[in-house]
Amino acid sequence: MRQDTDRPIVLVTRKTRLEELIVRYNTLEQVRFYITHMGGDFADYEAEHACYREAVTKAQRTLEGLGHLQVVDRSFVPNFIFAPQAVVVAVGQDGLVANTLKYLDGQPLIGVNPDPGRWDGILLPFRTETLARLLPAVLAGQRPWREVTLAEVRLNDGQVLYGVNDLFIGQRTHVSARYEIALGTQREQQSSSGIIVSTGLGSTGWLRSIVTGAAAIAGTAPAEAMVHGAAWDAEQLWYTVREPFPSRTTGTSLVFGTIRGDAVLRLRSLMPENGVIFSDGMENDFLTFNAGAEATIRLAKKKGYLVV
Repeated sequence: MRQDTDRPIVLVTRKTRLEELIVRYNTLEQVRFYITHMGGDFADYEAEHACYREAVTKAQRTLEGLGHLQVVDRSFVPNFIFAPQAVVVAVGQDGLVANTLKYLDGQPLIGVNPDPGRWDGILLPFRTETLARLLPAVLAGQRPWREVTLAEVRLNDGQVLYGVNDLFIGQRTHVSARYEIALGTQREQQSSSGIIVSTGLGSTGWLRSIVTGAAAIAGTAPAEAMVHGAAWDAEQLWYTVREPFPSRTTGTSLVFGTIRGDAVLRLRSLMPENGVIFSDGMENDFLTFNAGAEATIRLAKKKGYLVV
């Protein structure tokens, strides 16, 4: 029976590997030929697709009975307008949850694991079978949530991008990024493989990989926060410069540190082309960061809210 509520519910989905390959190769049979020819297990692709589509169908049927439902594919999320009072449900891997959360502004987000035997995401605590009991509690404000600190990057032309796990600033291709970096009273030009700015939630991801590798080269132990991870609501960001190159014109003084409180990390691009800023691994959703562009990176004022 339909609940007495008009509160909007947004179901965010994604394409499966099989669906993405069909877009590329046009037909299912061509995809089958490609995968088997390359020595892959086509049955695994089919099983993953069937499991995910079944989970989405179950979620959609449940949610239709609880409120006004809209279903949005991941590719449309950056331009989708979420109603302030909406409850958002993402069915997919951790990446889908993170890439949905950064486009929200206070709306609670529920991460649903469509295939626990395949995925073990920390942002996917729920199953489709729990939605019938979970949603009414969320709609009534009777369900706890965890606050998540976000990173914000703002360009001098007004464009803004948020990061749930991390931001990347550098070259689109595998060549050196050139830029000027400033934090507080320190300033220098650098040449590197790019800069990573991580949140507490992202501290066990890309950032930990970089710090662990650097610590191994130096023969030291990585920082405690990088080993076990920082709190999701930690009021600070970590920045690290990948492979900084020292020269007569480029420095290596500002290669690792934190951004706290009202502090701002400032970057000015010295790259004639292919400079980019993207967040949470979504390379196709980026800001252009070429010569003349200036970026300010700080703690975002808005927070993310994950239902637990």
